[in-house]
Amino acid sequence: MEIIKYSRFKPLGRIGASVAMGNFDGIHLGHKSVIELAKTNGESMEFGVLTFTPHPREFFSPENKHFKLMNYQTKILTLKKLNLDILIEIPFNASLSKLEPEIFAREILHRNLCLGHVVVGSDFRFGKNRIGDAESLARFGERYGFKVTVAPLKQINGLEISSTAIRKLLREGQTEKAATMLGDWYKIAGKVIKGDQRGRELGFPTINISLENLHLPKYGVYTSCVEVLSGKHKGNYEAVVSIGERPTYGINSPNLEAHLIEFTGNLYNTEVLVELKKFQRPEVKFLSSSDLKNQMLADLALAKVFHQDFTK
Repeated sequence: MEIIKYSRFKPLGRIGASVAMGNFDGIHLGHKSVIELAKTNGESMEFGVLTFTPHPREFFSPENKHFKLMNYQTKILTLKKLNLDILIEIPFNASLSKLEPEIFAREILHRNLCLGHVVVGSDFRFGKNRIGDAESLARFGERYGFKVTVAPLKQINGLEISSTAIRKLLREGQTEKAATMLGDWYKIAGKVIKGDQRGRELGFPTINISLENLHLPKYGVYTSCVEVLSGKHKGNYEAVVSIGERPTYGINSPNLEAHLIEFTGNLYNTEVLVELKKFQRPEVKFLSSSDLKNQMLADLALAKVFHQDFTK
């Protein structure tokens, strides 16, 4: 997958690519259906995704940091698995936000990117004050010579699949229901950073990952799996994960701590991918480290049971 950073001073250099256009936060089954239409209905040799960075919501409301389902690393890893030819990233800035919808279609999609086919969801909005929609994009496509396909919103069990619905499920700790909308387990990628090392002192060494600028799932303990993406320990490991503020030791910035079951080794600065499978219990403030250790033993035992169920 080639990542193309859009610049109006540097045209794409290809003609007729077929792209799915949107923000694609979470890349759930609805998003994947839009991307699949770009692949199957496109008439070009290349297909891919056109997205905006930062997310427009992040641009307009920088104080609202905890809404994204995916950080950049997770998004790239997920898109690579969809076998895209290209990923076009358009910088979302003040200039872009003020473009009239037709100017965006004419100058960026047609003249600069030379797209042959654009697929959007039926709820897609674009242009100044978000006044452009899928219907107007189709009119502009007809005017400027690119095909537009509008994908219907996807449902599962009568419920509309959306990033908003998935955020709600994760806030409630309903990871398995979230997975039915995502088409996969909810995942967080990141580099292993140095933590407080209290887990090591308690006999449960953990790896730590930042949750900065991410939507925060329900605080608590999860049965999980960790994929180590590089290095001599590369591979997949069963794990038990804690997400929260570690209230036993005061109030701390939210983070993710993962104990890899029956693993020994140093993973500092290694890139990992953590998937949350089953919520076990809420975060609790313990009266002592001894009480916490006893609970961690119980958490580990329950995680092993759940892992056995998942492998049956």
